[in-house]
Amino acid sequence: MNDKTKAEGGRGAEVDPGFLTGREDRRTGLGVDALKRALLDKLVYVQARFPQVATRHDCFVALAQAVRDRLLQRWVQTARTYRDRGSRTVCYMSAEFLIGPQLGNNLINLGIYDNARQAMKEFGLDLELLLEEEEEPGLGNGGLGRLAACYLDSLATLEIPAIGYGIRYEFGIFTQAIRDGWQVELTDKWLRSGSPWLIHRPNIAFEIKLGGRTEHQYEALGNRRLRVQWVPDKLVRGTAWDMPVLGYGVNTPNRLRLWSAEAPESFDFAAFNAGNYDQAVDAQISSETITKVLYPNDETEAGQQLRLEQQYFFVSCSLQDMIRLQLQREKNLDYFDEKFVVQLNDTHPSIAVAELMRLLVDEYAMEWDQAWAITRRTFAYTNHTLLPEALEKWRLELFKRVLPRHF
Repeated sequence: MNDKTKAEGGRGAEVDPGFLTGREDRRTGLGVDALKRALLDKLVYVQARFPQVATRHDCFVALAQAVRDRLLQRWVQTARTYRDRGSRTVCYMSAEFLIGPQLGNNLINLGIYDNARQAMKEFGLDLELLLEEEEEPGLGNGGLGRLAACYLDSLATLEIPAIGYGIRYEFGIFTQAIRDGWQVELTDKWLRSGSPWLIHRPNIAFEIKLGGRTEHQYEALGNRRLRVQWVPDKLVRGTAWDMPVLGYGVNTPNRLRLWSAEAPESFDFAAFNAGNYDQAVDAQISSETITKVLYPNDETEAGQQLRLEQQYFFVSCSLQDMIRLQLQREKNLDYFDEKFVVQLNDTHPSIAVAELMRLLVDEYAMEWDQAWAITRRTFAYTNHTLLPEALEKWRLELFKRVLPRHF
């Protein structure tokens, strides 16, 4: 490893080119030899780097990717088992997940912290310095987010099938610095170098409606039920990003699934050809704003609308994802509540109750009474405070403008 990356000075160990082969599998092995080969494998075949020029950050990423391979092996086996058994799943919806840096935690949970330390030492690296390279994930801020993260850890340790649902914020709430003796708030660019733990699922995506109006019409045949159609002003596409969450001393990772927002059509080619270059990307910029920042300032009208759109966005994506999973095994949603139980972490995801009703009644033509019975059996709620300033409240005019079908 080069001089910038060395833990205590001195050149890194020279590497035998044949070292990438060995007896213990470099993707799944837990021994020192396997971890050393895994680090080299990630440097060479993923980052296109060789040890003599690799930076400390390169080595951190390589080690994290090697650890992730071991998590994914267990994750795939666990997911297959849960699917085959039809296990009931806890879905924890939260606007925050204060999970903290993951590398050290995953090494401990896998029981390979000491092996990793020795493997890095044999390469002339200090594991503690590599751990310091990891950015704090900008997914949470306070006690609410820490509670959510602890729940996910505990559910995995207890081997209870669970999915955490939240938002993949591009930026955290902020980072602090001192300039000329004053504290200033700066952008928390936690994803500036990407995250070795996040797995993009572009094929798992849902369209989210915002604004517009509703139209009422009666069915042409049968009992002529009244149907309500939501005609939105705007569509936003939510795509999934997954992060494995391993429990302590077990082989059953659960999943943290986060949603990022994008436009269904990210580039207006006609506008670009007409010379309207800013307009060509307006839709993408507007859509991506929804998942830009954790807790946007809601002192303005625009900020309040963004907060409401943000909360509805991740709730709708998550419920549509659960429905997708249910319909992989069942022909209908009659037993949805027997497959999923949803825990709402405070008021941020509380619109989920109305949204599940909308999906069942409008999108899947379920009778109101049956849909309401399923919805009541599906949800549970954690209340964090009774202080009015801490509860989510929306002006009726704003709520009607953003979510006309739920009004």
